Amino acid sequence: MDIDAIMNLLPHRYPFLLVDRVVEIEVGSYAIGVKNVTINDNFFPGHFPQRPIMPGVLMVEAMAQVGGLVMLEPGEEGAGGTQKQFFFAGIDGVKFRRPVVPGDTLVMKVVLTKLNKRFGIAKMKGQCFVGDELACEAELTLALGA
Repeated sequence: MDIDAIMNLLPHRYPFLLVDRVVEIEVGSYAIGVKNVTINDNFFPGHFPQRPIMPGVLMVEAMAQVGGLVMLEPGEEGAGGTQKQFFFAGIDGVKFRRPVVPGDTLVMKVVLTKLNKRFGIAKMKGQCFVGDELACEAELTLALGA
C-alpha cells in the first residue's frame, strides 16, 4: 500500500501522518507499516537538538495508525475508504527498548488480538522494530467511530 492508498483511509496529514508505506496487510488481522525516520521530521529540532531521538509517544501513535488500517477497509473504487475514524481508547504495557534516530527505518507490526464489533472496540498488539531490534511495544485499544 503506497502513501496515496494510506491517505485514502487515514484522516491524518503532515506533520502527523506517521506511516510512509504498508508492506503487508490482511484487513481484520494484521498489518506491517514503515516510517522512514529523517532529520527533516518536524519533531527533531526540539527532541533533542544535541541528540535527535524520535519521541516515544510518536512511535505509539505510528503503531495506532497502522492499527487503524487493520480496522478500516477500502471502499468501492474511487470512494476513498470507509469514511470511518478510529480513536485511542487505551494504551497498556508500553515499553521503549532502544532509541530511534534519523536514518532509521521504523517497521511497525500491529496484530488484532480481540474485536468487539458490537461496541466497535479493538485490542491490538503493536511492536516497532529497527532492523531486528525491538524499539517499542504496546497493547493498544482502539475505538471505531462514525
